[in-house]
Amino acid sequence: MSKEERFEVVYKDGSQMKDDGIRQILVDKETGVNYLIWRSGYAGGITPLLDSQGKVVITK
Repeated sequence: MSKEERFEVVYKDGSQMKDDGIRQILVDKETGVNYLIWRSGYAGGITPLLDSQGKVVITK
Protein backbone atom coordinates (compact mmCIF):
# COMPACT_ATOMS: atom_id res chain seq x y z
CA MET A 1 0.00 0.00 0.00
CA SER A 2 1.61 3.28 -1.10
CA LYS A 3 1.16 6.41 0.95
CA GLU A 4 0.19 9.70 -0.73
CA GLU A 5 3.07 12.21 -0.82
CA ARG A 6 2.39 15.20 1.45
CA PHE A 7 4.53 17.70 -0.49
CA GLU A 8 4.32 18.62 -4.15
CA VAL A 9 7.17 20.32 -6.07
CA VAL A 10 5.59 23.20 -8.02
CA TYR A 11 8.81 24.92 -9.15
CA LYS A 12 12.40 23.77 -9.67
CA ASP A 13 15.38 25.74 -10.99
CA GLY A 14 19.14 25.37 -11.02
CA SER A 15 21.55 22.46 -10.99
CA GLN A 16 23.81 20.64 -8.52
CA MET A 17 26.55 21.09 -11.11
CA LYS A 18 26.54 24.88 -10.60
CA ASP A 19 27.57 26.88 -7.53
CA ASP A 20 24.11 28.44 -7.17
CA GLY A 21 22.55 25.02 -6.43
CA ILE A 22 18.91 23.99 -6.75
CA ARG A 23 15.93 26.11 -5.75
CA GLN A 24 12.49 24.57 -5.30
CA ILE A 25 9.08 25.65 -4.13
CA LEU A 26 7.08 22.93 -2.40
CA VAL A 27 3.43 23.03 -1.37
CA ASP A 28 2.19 21.13 1.68
CA LYS A 29 -0.95 19.42 0.37
CA GLU A 30 -2.53 19.36 3.86
CA THR A 31 -1.99 22.99 4.87
CA GLY A 32 -1.36 24.72 1.52
CA VAL A 33 1.76 26.42 2.92
CA ASN A 34 4.47 27.11 0.30
CA TYR A 35 8.13 26.51 1.20
CA LEU A 36 11.28 27.75 -0.51
CA ILE A 37 14.08 25.18 -0.45
CA TRP A 38 17.65 25.82 -1.56
CA ARG A 39 20.40 23.21 -1.64
CA SER A 40 23.93 23.14 -2.94
CA GLY A 41 26.44 20.39 -2.24
CA TYR A 42 26.12 19.38 1.41
CA ALA A 43 24.37 22.61 2.46
CA GLY A 44 20.79 23.76 2.18
CA GLY A 45 17.94 25.61 3.78
CA ILE A 46 14.17 25.75 3.98
CA THR A 47 11.82 28.60 4.85
CA PRO A 48 8.13 29.38 4.41
CA LEU A 49 7.61 31.49 1.27
CA LEU A 50 6.42 35.03 2.13
CA ASP A 51 4.47 37.54 0.06
CA SER A 52 5.26 41.27 -0.20
CA GLN A 53 3.27 41.91 3.01
CA GLY A 54 5.36 39.38 4.97
CA LYS A 55 2.53 36.83 5.18
CA VAL A 56 2.99 33.13 4.45
CA VAL A 57 1.97 32.17 0.88
CA ILE A 58 -0.86 29.61 1.00
CA THR A 59 -2.13 27.72 -2.05
CA LYS A 60 -5.80 26.78 -1.82
